[in-house]
Amino acid sequence: MRNSLFVKVYLTLLASLVVVALASAIFVRLSHDEEDRGWAARRDAFLAAMLPADADMQETRIVLARLGEAFDADITVFTADGGTIASVGPPLPFAMPDNRGHFRRGEDRRRLSARLPDGRVVAARLGGNFFGPPRANPLIWLALIAGITGLIAWPIVRHLTGRLERLRRGVEVWGGGDLALRAPVEGKDEVAAVAESFNRAAERIEGLVAAHRSLLANASHELRSPLARLRMASDLNEAAPSEARRREIMRNLSELDELVEEILLASRLDHAGTVELTDDVDLLALVAEEGARHGVEVTGEAATVKGNARLLARLVRNLIQNALRHGAPPVSAEVRSHGSAVELAVRDHGQGIAEAERERVFEPFYRPSGRSEHASGWGLGLSLVRQIAQHHGANVRQEGPTDGGACFIVTFPTKHD
Repeated sequence: MRNSLFVKVYLTLLASLVVVALASAIFVRLSHDEEDRGWAARRDAFLAAMLPADADMQETRIVLARLGEAFDADITVFTADGGTIASVGPPLPFAMPDNRGHFRRGEDRRRLSARLPDGRVVAARLGGNFFGPPRANPLIWLALIAGITGLIAWPIVRHLTGRLERLRRGVEVWGGGDLALRAPVEGKDEVAAVAESFNRAAERIEGLVAAHRSLLANASHELRSPLARLRMASDLNEAAPSEARRREIMRNLSELDELVEEILLASRLDHAGTVELTDDVDLLALVAEEGARHGVEVTGEAATVKGNARLLARLVRNLIQNALRHGAPPVSAEVRSHGSAVELAVRDHGQGIAEAERERVFEPFYRPSGRSEHASGWGLGLSLVRQIAQHHGANVRQEGPTDGGACFIVTFPTKHD
C-alpha cells in the first residue's frame, strides 16, 4: 500500500488519543465515584443527626419542614418496610436507595434516598436549582479534544510521510538506472539527513560506475593495439618464421598479460574496503631489490613502513617502469625520512610532464599530450600507484625538477603514526 506509513503513523496517533481518552474517562469516573461516596456518607451522617430515632413526631415534622424550605425539596420519611412516618410537600413513593444513595436508573435524577442507621428511609425530590446549571459529560469533552487533535495532526503527519514518500520515489527512479538523480533535501531533521546520506552514496556510486565504464572503454581500446600487433606478427611468423617475430609475439603477449593483471588488480582495489597492513616493510631494501632488477640506482636511508609487502612492491615496480618507459636515463630512486614521514622519490631525465597534466597522469589510461599512441605502457600503472598509496594512508605527487625530467614522490606515514 502506497500510503501504508502514513496510515500507520496516523492510526498510531489516533490510538494514542483513544487510550488517553479512555484512561481519562476511567480516572474521571473513579473520581466521581469517590466524591459521590464521600458526599453520601456526609449526607447520611447529617440526616441521622437531624432526624434522631428517639425524636417525637412533632419534632420530626418541624425538622422536615425546615429542611424542605432550606433545600426547596419534598421530603418523606419511611419505616424500614415502606410505611410513611412524616413528610413535607407532596408524599413521595417508597424506593430503596442504591449503593450511592440514588434512586434506580431511569428515575428522576433529582430524587435521592438514604437509609438511616435505625433502618428508616428518607426520600427527597430536590428543587430544580439545587445542582446548579447542568454540566456537560466529561467524556464528550474528551472526545471533542481527541477529534480536534486528530484533525490538527492530519496535515502534520501527511507532511512528514509525504517527504518520505518523495524520498522513496526518488530512490526507486535512481534504482531504475537514472544515476544522476538526487533526492530532495527538505528541512533539517532525520528525514533530511537520510536524503543527504542517500545523495552522498548516490554520487559515490555514480562516480564508481562512470569510472568502471571509462576503465572498460579504455581497456578495450588499449587491448586492440597489442592484439592487432600480435595477429600481424603471428601471420608473418607463420609465413616466414624468425626469431625476431617470435620475440615480437612474446612481447605483445607479455603486454597483454600485464594489462589484464593491472585491470584485475585495479578492480580488486576498487572493491576492497580496506587492505590488511600487517607487514613491517623495509622500504629501502624493497626499492633496492626492484632497482637491481631494472638496473636503476637506489640511494637513501633505511626506513620501515607498515603495509602490504606485495602491493608496495607493485607500487615501486610501476614507478620504476614508468620512468624507464616514458623518461630518459639516468633513472634513480631515493628513500628518505622527512619529519614524521618517509618519502620515496623516483626520478628520470626525460621531457617531463606539463604542469597542467601532473594530476591527470594518475587517471587510468591517460596519455599526456604530445605522446605517441604507439608508445606502450600508458595504461593503469600510475593509477595503481595512487590506489595502493591511498590504501596505505600515503599520497603521491609528481614534480618537475628544474633541470628537466619528472620526479614522482610517495609520502608514507611512519608505522608509529
